[in-house]
Amino acid sequence: MAEPWSDQHARFHQTLRSRGLLPIGTRVLVAVSGGQDSIGLLRLLVDLRRLWHWELVVGHCNHGWRSDATANGDFVIQLANDWGLPAALAIWDAPQANEAAARAWRYDALSSLAQQHRCSTIVTGHTASDRAETLLHHLIRGSGGDGLGSLDWQRSLGSLQLVRPLLDWTRAETAEFCQTWQLPRWEDSTNQDQRYFRNRLRSQVLPLLRAAFNPQVERHLAQTAELLADEAQWLEQLTAQWLETHGHDRAGPGRGNGGDRLDRAQLQREPIALQRRVLRRWLTQQTARSPTYAQVAAVLALVNAPQGSQTRSLPQGAVVRVLDRWLVWLPAESSGGQTEQGDRSLV
Repeated sequence: MAEPWSDQHARFHQTLRSRGLLPIGTRVLVAVSGGQDSIGLLRLLVDLRRLWHWELVVGHCNHGWRSDATANGDFVIQLANDWGLPAALAIWDAPQANEAAARAWRYDALSSLAQQHRCSTIVTGHTASDRAETLLHHLIRGSGGDGLGSLDWQRSLGSLQLVRPLLDWTRAETAEFCQTWQLPRWEDSTNQDQRYFRNRLRSQVLPLLRAAFNPQVERHLAQTAELLADEAQWLEQLTAQWLETHGHDRAGPGRGNGGDRLDRAQLQREPIALQRRVLRRWLTQQTARSPTYAQVAAVLALVNAPQGSQTRSLPQGAVVRVLDRWLVWLPAESSGGQTEQGDRSLV
């Protein structure tokens, strides 16, 4: 197959170089659904392979949701064969009509395919449009800064690396690329199903924002998500350092994960944003689940509360109590369901 070159290829090449996303010689599993984003991505990777010497494997996930799912998979496998690439297929044995469950299965399936084919990296065709939709999705649901900044350029996926090299392309630009190079695509009928939240954002909300407020809204929202992701990463580093220094076990010195005590006197000196992050991570470590906004707020109120104050808004009847300069985590069996003399319940 001829390997063309264009301004679009040059742009993609420059993104890879400046961000260090796919080093020379990487063995890559390319997640291909058959839609315009993943097909455009695959063609860009194939065309630039002569410069980067990647080894490419096509991976396709059949969720079993649609009557044409098998034909969709056959289309992807045939395209890979036509382009001289090995291909691998994963089929969901127990499909569920649930977006979250499908996403979890898809990443598990892609990880398994990558390991089977000795790939160190999984590449997906997520775009700036996907990033904008994700930001709006999390904003509407009341997510914090970490959720708003999700869909980063790369992240760890167990022992593998997940890379999203099209995050500066909009969906309109991948469509233009596919049209320019006359690339075959498979239209997914579920993209029009208005029962799915993201489809309603895509077909109703974003067109309204483009028409009524800003034609470049997707790109600007994606840029905002990137800024939030960078700031969240920095704040998480500060949070980890703070817990390493100021979190303790009652039986001994800090163990590097916050222990069961926090230095309340030190926490009082920190900005409110860092206080919230420290408490959220500390509560997550104690309960093995993400705390709610209300639970973090309840413990945050203890930072400047009188001696003996406590909150009981935590899972499994656990208690956080103010003892001298400390915030102390007490599991349900330790708290005994009793408040000490002078305790003030905050919730």
